[in-house]
Amino acid sequence: MGGQVPVLQDAKDLVRGFHAALDAAGAGTLEAVLAAHVSSDWLWRGYHPFGELRGAAAVAERFWEPLRAALSSLQRRDDIFFAGRNEIDGGKSVWVVSMGHLMGLFDAPWLGIPPTGRLAFLRYCAFNRVAGGRIRETAMFFDIPHLMLQAGLQPFPPATGAQLVQPGPRTHDGLLFGPQPTAEGEATLSLINAMIADLGQWQSGLPLEEELARTWADDMIWWGPAGIGATYTIARYARQHSGPFRRGLADRSATRHVARLAEGHYGGFFGWPNFTARPTGGFMGMPATGRTGEFRVIDIYRREGDRLAENWVFIDLLHFWHQQGVDILARTTELARP
Repeated sequence: MGGQVPVLQDAKDLVRGFHAALDAAGAGTLEAVLAAHVSSDWLWRGYHPFGELRGAAAVAERFWEPLRAALSSLQRRDDIFFAGRNEIDGGKSVWVVSMGHLMGLFDAPWLGIPPTGRLAFLRYCAFNRVAGGRIRETAMFFDIPHLMLQAGLQPFPPATGAQLVQPGPRTHDGLLFGPQPTAEGEATLSLINAMIADLGQWQSGLPLEEELARTWADDMIWWGPAGIGATYTIARYARQHSGPFRRGLADRSATRHVARLAEGHYGGFFGWPNFTARPTGGFMGMPATGRTGEFRVIDIYRREGDRLAENWVFIDLLHFWHQQGVDILARTTELARP
């Protein structure tokens, strides 16, 4: 497994300790808990309307305190946890990835979304860069439109995929708390890179389903964000997401990532943004705008053998459509006001 194992394990232990302290924090202590685990210049990237925040005080005040007030008895329910060296910077940085749901009782408004008094799930994924015993950078993506759907709101036209509370891996083995064989992570990252070379550029020249079959299992599951939804098998993925996505967007830029890594059979990446594209009409049932917009995306993958079997996807659709002149969050919550 090589000399990297102690470094990865130390990073994973630090993030697990951070999660435990954050989850146990009482009212008024969130800033102190964050400050005990992050650097003074901590960069935190979050979904619209949060964007980039700096330091423990800003993240506590803007994100965690309002969320904890809205979702009472908040509980973290992670499905995937892994670490790795970042391929994008030549392996210089170490990142720890966690993905799952923040679950609670939706007892108070959040971002204008009306409470339901019922159980609610906020699906999330976080990439944490660890160095010198501190978390120095975080990308935390969370599916706000999915929470809106749970509150009875309709932020987008009907989706092409299924709108679900999404489960973790089919194999139930995504929490990689211990060390993993280096060769397995290398194989996962290699397959992800092969997929990016095909799908990430839309230039393979192959029919879509044939292109997908080069790196995806026939019974692949694509767990997409609210507004697009989840889909199953190559054929339905091509019909319900990938095909409409390509038809509805033009001038796609090259793919670029801030971090890309893998451990064991799991891997993923995020970009800020991953790419840009211009909606030509039809994507998500929305009209053409003529404006180029940013796609901020997290992708998490499970490899099975020599194919990708599952993919959990987070896209900041609120940010993309805001760049198109449509404030989905404000428009939808305004309609919900009594």
